[in-house]
Order: sequence, then C-alpha cells, then structure tokens
Amino acid sequence: MRFRKIAATAALGLAAVGLSACATGLNTQVSRYQAAAIVPGQSFYVVPEQGAPSPEFYRYASMVSQQLAAQGLRPAGAPQVADLLVKLDYGVDEGTTEYVQEPYFGSRYRYGGLGYYDPFWGYGGRRYYSGWGRYPFYYGWSDPFWSYGSPYGGGRIDQYTLYKSYLDMDIVRRADNAPLFEGHAKARSQDDELNQLVPSLVTAMFTGFPGRSGETVKITVPPRKG
Repeated sequence: MRFRKIAATAALGLAAVGLSACATGLNTQVSRYQAAAIVPGQSFYVVPEQGAPSPEFYRYASMVSQQLAAQGLRPAGAPQVADLLVKLDYGVDEGTTEYVQEPYFGSRYRYGGLGYYDPFWGYGGRRYYSGWGRYPFYYGWSDPFWSYGSPYGGGRIDQYTLYKSYLDMDIVRRADNAPLFEGHAKARSQDDELNQLVPSLVTAMFTGFPGRSGETVKITVPPRKG
C-alpha cells in the first residue's frame, strides 16, 4: 500500500473541503500505549517523525501542542531545550473501491437485531456516548473496522471509494530517547483531504487522552465547523 506522506521540504496546498469528513464526521480507531507517566509541567517540542518539517506540518504541530498544553505540559522554544520530544507522522493512501450490501431489514444507520450498523464499521453492539453529545465512542467489537455489509446478504449494493488515513504520535524523553507514549489513530473516509482528516485524527488521538495502555477504542469525531 502506498501512503501519500508529507514531503520533507515541500509545502502542501490546502484542498477543497471533502464532504464526508466535514458533513458526517469521521469514524476513527485509536490505539494508545503508555510506558511511563508523563508528568505535568514538563516541556515538549513537536517534531516530524522523519525529515524536515514542511510548512503544513506546523499547522498540525500547533494543534497537537494545544492539546498537550491542555494536559499540563509546557511548549518549549526549541527541541534542544525540551524535556520531551513529540514525534508526529500522518498520511493517506490512494483509495480503493469498496462495495457495501444493505441489509433487508432497514437503513444502514438504523438499529436492528444485531445492533448499530455503519457502512464503514459494519455491525456494532453497544455504543458509549461521550462529551461530544450524539457522537459516540464505540467499544467491544470483534473487528468490524475493516469489515463490510450485512452477514445475511441481500438488499441494495452501494459503491464507495474509501481512503485510509492515519496519525502516529510518539512521545519520548529527549535526554535518552526513552519511549513514554505511543499512539496510532486511523480512519476510513470518502475523501482524502489531509487538511480535513488530520485535525479530526488529532481530536481522536486526544479524546480520553492518554487512555488505557494497550486499549483500542473507536471514536466518531463530529463534523468540523466552517
């Protein structure tokens, strides 16, 4: 699979807003691991995982910095003086065509005997609502994140072009590069606009941060305004 990662020295232009990311929210899956506690009051600096930062990178780094500051950490003026380095990587693939078979018993968004159905996640059991109001956390599914369609077959077949996007964030101690936190957020969407996807993935990464180490949660990020 080829991911369209951020070029080390090239600026990426802002593209048009994708409908699926801004209008219906973004379904994400987030895995987080914590090797040691991150003590509030420590200073940090956000750097790219590889290469030099691009102009667009600073936009996303600023979003991450705001979230970390809300956790009680302090932005440092340079990586050389930071207690912690926050390594950031993100991208989106070339997209694939997928087919979703509608169940006979109703809309893909309706509740049925199997629970909640979503064209990107399949069937889910329980939904846990978060502070986002009607946008829930999803827990305890076997592995529907990459599965499609009704297990009973039948119904209308819809065609989608779906893109896989990701955000990786590692926090290490600068002095000895000891790992403290590792986070992975990924999503499927019907658009590939990084300027819409990455902010939503950042929101997902910090929802319930730092989370339970080793736990994978599914989070729906509400549509971005404006």
